[in-house]
Parts: sequence; C-alpha cells; structure tokens
Amino acid sequence: MYKGYSGKILRINLSNLQTQINATSPDLARRFIGGTGLAGYLLYQEIPQGIDPLGPSNKLFFCTGPATGTIWPTAGRMAVVSKSPLTGIWAESHVGGHLGPEMKYAGYDFIIIEGQAEKPTVLSVVDQNVEFHSGKPYWGQNTLRASKEIRKELEQQHGHVAVIGPAGENLVKFSAIMVDGARAAGRTGLGAVMGSKNLKAILVRGTGSVDVADPQQFKSFWEEGHQRVQENPQALEMRKYGTAILVATKQNIGELPTYNHREGVYEGWDRISAETFHDYYYHTSRACGTCRLACKKAFKVDEGPYKGLITEGPEYEGIMAMGSNVGIDDIPTILQAQHLCNEYGLDVISAGCTAAFLMELVEHDLLSEDELEELDLQWGNNNGLIQLMHAIAQRNGLGDMAAEGSHRIARQIGSEAEPYDMTVKGMEISGQDGRAHRSMALGHAVAARGADHLRNLVTMDQLAYKDVAAERFGEDKLPDICDPYVETYKALATVVTEKVYTIRDSLIVCWYTCSWPPIFWIEDFAQLLTSVTGESAFGSVEELMQIGARLVTLKRCFNVREGLTRKDDRLPRRFTHEPFPSGPSKGQTVNLEPMLDEYYSLYGWDLTTGVPTKETLDSLGLKEIAKDLSTRGLLPS
Repeated sequence: MYKGYSGKILRINLSNLQTQINATSPDLARRFIGGTGLAGYLLYQEIPQGIDPLGPSNKLFFCTGPATGTIWPTAGRMAVVSKSPLTGIWAESHVGGHLGPEMKYAGYDFIIIEGQAEKPTVLSVVDQNVEFHSGKPYWGQNTLRASKEIRKELEQQHGHVAVIGPAGENLVKFSAIMVDGARAAGRTGLGAVMGSKNLKAILVRGTGSVDVADPQQFKSFWEEGHQRVQENPQALEMRKYGTAILVATKQNIGELPTYNHREGVYEGWDRISAETFHDYYYHTSRACGTCRLACKKAFKVDEGPYKGLITEGPEYEGIMAMGSNVGIDDIPTILQAQHLCNEYGLDVISAGCTAAFLMELVEHDLLSEDELEELDLQWGNNNGLIQLMHAIAQRNGLGDMAAEGSHRIARQIGSEAEPYDMTVKGMEISGQDGRAHRSMALGHAVAARGADHLRNLVTMDQLAYKDVAAERFGEDKLPDICDPYVETYKALATVVTEKVYTIRDSLIVCWYTCSWPPIFWIEDFAQLLTSVTGESAFGSVEELMQIGARLVTLKRCFNVREGLTRKDDRLPRRFTHEPFPSGPSKGQTVNLEPMLDEYYSLYGWDLTTGVPTKETLDSLGLKEIAKDLSTRGLLPS
C-alpha cells in the first residue's frame, strides 16, 4: 500500500454486531485516491439502486484521505458519505475537528457502518479494539452532553466522538452528525441515517501515526505551505473574524440572501457583521487539527434572555440562515438558534432556510392557524425562530412537517407553495445566489448533492481575483470570466474548479486556502500527493485532472442510477424569472440553459439527458459503471 494510508478499512455490521477488517486496495487508491473519491466508488458498488436511505441496506462511510492525520495545513478534516434521506441521492458532508486524524491514528482509512442495530448503540474504536456499548443511557440527550458522558463512561477523555442528537434520533431529514461538540457533518441528513441505524455515537481513539513516503520533501513543502497561509492577508483576516467576514462581502456585491432569497441585500447587515460579532460577543478562537487559520469562533452573551450562553459558531452560513434570510438582526437570537442546532444535531443551513420558507408561506396566507399552532413565524420574529428549532428537532406540531424539509412541505401544500421553495434536488440553497454570481447558479444546479456551495464554488467572478483567474484559466478569458453577471466561461470555470475540488476532497484538506483565499491549487496537490504517497503518477497535474473528471462523473452516475437527468439540474423559478429588486445586483436573473450545455459538453455528457456517455465512461476508466448503466438501460443511445 502507498504511504499516507493506514491500509485498512473497518466494517461494522450493526445487525449482528460483527466487525471485519479489509485491506485498502492500492488499485482503487490509484484510481480514486481516497476520501469522497474512493467512497463514491464503494457506495456505487455496495448500495443497491432504489434503497430506502433510512433502511438497513443503506451504509455510512466515515472517510479519510492520504493527507488526513499529517501536519499539512488544514488536513484535520474528514467526510461522511451515504445516500441522503433528504434528497434520495448522493450524500456527502465534510467536518473538521480531530476525528479524521484520530481514525488514521487508530489505523483505519475508512469506517463503514452497515445494517441496523436492534437497540440504541454506542460504538468505540480504540486502536484495534472495537466494542459495542448500550446507547440507551444517552438516547434523548443533546450532542454536547452525550459526547461528554460517553467519553467519561468509556474512560476515553482524549477520544473524539461523532454523535447524533434528538433530531437524528427522530429522523429529521436534515439532521446532522456532530463532531467534537460544534463541528457538523450537517448537509444531506446524515444524522437521520445514523439514527435509523440506532447508532447514537462513535468514539475513536488512536495512538498510531501516519507515515509519508518522502519525509524531507514533505517537511519542506509543509513549512512552505504554513508560511504561505501565515502571510496571506485574507487568511489573517479570517483568523481574526472567522467566516463571518463574508457578511459584508456578500452585502457589497448584492448576494446576501434575505427574506428567503427574495432580495440580495439586508438593511440590518451591519448589526450582524463580523465586526459586531467580534466587538461585542467574541469569546475565543478554535482550530481543527493542524490548522493555523483558527477560523472557528466561540461567542458569549452577557445580557438579555440568553445571558451566559457560550457557543461555538456560527459560520457565515449560520448567520445568513438564522439572520438575514429570516429578517433577524439580533445576534443573541442567532447565537441561540445556532446553539440549538448544535445541541439537537440540525443542519443550520436547512433549518434556517426551512424557517425562511415557512415565513414566506405565512406571509402569503398558505399556513392555517391550526397548522401554526401558535407559532409566530412573521419575518424577524426572534421567539418564533427559536420555538421552531425546538419543534423541528422534537417533531412537535408544525415541526413534524418542517422536519421533512422545504421541498416536501411545498409538495404537500401544492402548487401555491412551489414558488417559495428555495431548493435544488430537494436540498435548501446555501448562502449564495446565482443572480449575483453566475458560476454559482450553474454550480448549485449541477452539484451531485443538490444546492452545493463547496464542491464547485468559483470565487474568481465573486471576489474579482483577476490575477488568479488569468493564471488558472488564461488571460484570454478576461474580463468575461471575472464578470459575475455574464454566463460566458462560467461552465469552464465551474468544471475546472469542480475537478480540483474533488481532488481536495479525496486528500482530504479544507476548502479554505484553496479558493478563498486562493493559496493552494492543483499543482500544490500534486506535490503534496507525491511526497505523501510516493506514487509518481500523482505528480502529474494532467493525471490529477483526469482523476477529478472521473470522480465528478462517478457521482453523476450514482444519481443517474437513482433516476436523475438534466431535468433535475434546475434552479428555483425565483432565480431565473424574478430579478433582484434592489442592491448592486438589481435587475439580475439567471440564464441557465447555455451554461448547462457547455458544462455537459466539457465533461462529455449527453446534452439532452445530462447522462455521461459510454465513450466518456470508458475513457475515464469507468467501464464497469458503463456496463451497469447500460444493463439498466440508462445510457444515452
């Protein structure tokens, strides 16, 4: 096996409480690297078409990559992969903290959870010792309390825990898996998958290490990498303020989602800005393993109804979801809502955006008094938002319907509600808007997990990185590629970025430092991979981009097998037909179809269906996938 890998995959069957260790295949590592790349191949091969995401046939893949557990900047992350109960398609969510490195130190590249336990269960993995414990004492506990008590009861104070809260236990479709207290594998509802398996928590503790192929080369590159991070002005700004600095950035370009994406500017933005958070509520900074950015911020409330609250977060996305998008500019309320999401185990984006959707339904008299059950969901109602978070996690009253997510609510109410459903492929749209940022419009529409802002987000046209754009895409593409309001070259930028990000997510390293700020890129990943693994082919940028195309196409094929085609690569009507009413992006809408055509062409997918062709699959080394889809009659003729 290459260096950088542990060489082992731990399989846990909850149905019979059996464990099995498989070798990590060098051939598959060469083809798919690791992380979500290798998980994509295994998920396709091991999960049958059409299964219930909350049934025993679904699986949870806890994934690391060859960089995980090394001292490379931002290599403290991991991913969880499955089939989503929210969308019914490809699911992945990435999370920081220290659990990923701990898995590698315990000796495992992947931990794969299979089957379904009869009773609430806690799993402990301490190096080679795997044990099953009763989860009954912790069932119903919030994530913070459960994590603390599990570590204490198992006498593993230095262990790291992935845990679900009441939301996951109650199968809320957008429930999260929480790691190290406030780090969330939030999107796509993976907490519900864990809850459906009666798995309350996984504790991991390892005492091993990660070997790299060329220690001297790696050390030299690591030192250079940390220096580049240390000297970058935007990285230093993020170290001070965290991702909340995006509030002002988004406001200034007219892309701060407000009132359920109806507008792109918010009149109360300065009251929820990074400076206001920092000046009045800052408590301390925290970092994931090996990271010097320390972009995680904890805040404290000193007065008012939430006096004494200390909580980690929110990120920009949480400020958007619990702030501007619901018309709330009260920071203590935003902090309390974020804290409840952490405790209950809720994806803060879907939770807040579902709240915004419900508020717009109330505005248009599409929810009755009986359905609301005294919940006051007017725009800007602080108490209504907090009460809704409790109701969703506990599936009480309106919260039971809200726990299914915006798209299912819209389908339940009918055509009158559909114009206010801000989802793509069933997942709530994050804190971007394609009307102000055309490449993001395409990115949201085509992303494998739906409404994704982390798998293909181009920042060249959002933040005007002209020099970086010229270097990555060619000076001949300027100025159009940096113009956020034109569709020209946006498919090219999205495809290139998407390929690079799949390599990032296979290594696994953090999104930050790749595009915002733009410190590392594919050439750096090539150097990193060769020094860690010793595989010379990984040193070729052309080879890595080919692997990137393979991984993007593989995820596409998983969704094709589940019935998705070009018709599902859509945006809400609001984005394509309702111009922004005010702000810097006033009057803008999205013309999606030309970008889709170019996007499919660049990947070699069929223009009519959006399905990869047999020729493309063969050229990418996915002949077994081509054979499977052909047998099912799903390949274009």
